[in-house]
Amino acid sequence: MRILFMGTSEFAVPALNELITREFNIIAVVTQPDRPKGRGKKLSPTPVKSVATDLNLQIIQPEKIRTNESVEQLVSLQPDVIVVAAFGQLLPKTILDIPPCGVINIHPSILPKYRGAAPIQWAIINGEKETGVSLMLLDQGEDTGDIISIDKMIITDEDTAETVHNKLAILGAERLADLLANMPRDNTPSAIPQNHKQATHAPRLTKEIGYINWTDSANDIHNLIRGTIGWPGASTVYGEGLQVKITKSITQKNKQIEVDRTVNTQPGTIIVSPERKLSVVTGEGDLQIEQVQPATKSVMKVKDFINGYQIKTGDRFYSKNSNCK
Repeated sequence: MRILFMGTSEFAVPALNELITREFNIIAVVTQPDRPKGRGKKLSPTPVKSVATDLNLQIIQPEKIRTNESVEQLVSLQPDVIVVAAFGQLLPKTILDIPPCGVINIHPSILPKYRGAAPIQWAIINGEKETGVSLMLLDQGEDTGDIISIDKMIITDEDTAETVHNKLAILGAERLADLLANMPRDNTPSAIPQNHKQATHAPRLTKEIGYINWTDSANDIHNLIRGTIGWPGASTVYGEGLQVKITKSITQKNKQIEVDRTVNTQPGTIIVSPERKLSVVTGEGDLQIEQVQPATKSVMKVKDFINGYQIKTGDRFYSKNSNCK
């Protein structure tokens, strides 16, 4: 079977590696163009391109996949099936119609829930207890195609967007390889339509999504911190304007600490225990902070934050857009 692989981000890397390990015939890899990164704005390859280069695979990097030139190039490759994993561009019908076995996509959610660019992050932010990987036949919509299979997994209270991303990438890679190993060469795999009435959307995250509102519940803020790890991060303001990202937390239902309740308990109020642990009053319950990252600094343990910035009970964290008074 002639397989054309289309992918860009780290999520697609396990799938490409799994197909190579199991000796599938990858005729070419299509990925996004190199982009400038870092302070020097040096052009950097996509994660998929880096792997494909090491594997000596043919690499195609169109700026826009829907141009006539790009479509003609893919037609000339004569793929039996196209596999897509976090490619980053919607495919036109002219490409969807190329392979006789269809275009198969790995999507990291239990479709039709969380269609869109950030399904993993939103599942955690919204406090979902499970997620999964859907293999689907792509159509011209955004994650609206017929479902081939769904495999579910539990989201634990300790999981973050990064840990769930890695687990789903591996699960998706394994299920894709299993599907291709048993798929006829001249026909699309069987699939069932999605229930579009049950669809939910998972739009791309913005910086504003990560701003902590301390009047929310401790559990909701904990989910926001876990779900925005990597980008954009969960942000707050300490004291007179220090920008701080909260990178790890524990809800009080998971771990109790003794705190001084003689101080103001307005949401955002910091309470430092005798053991130098830090909790924050929220709109519902307390949130214990484990790790933070002050602006321009590296991630640090909360004890180092307390000592380095002389944090004391009664100090405040403020929401990003509030007045620090």
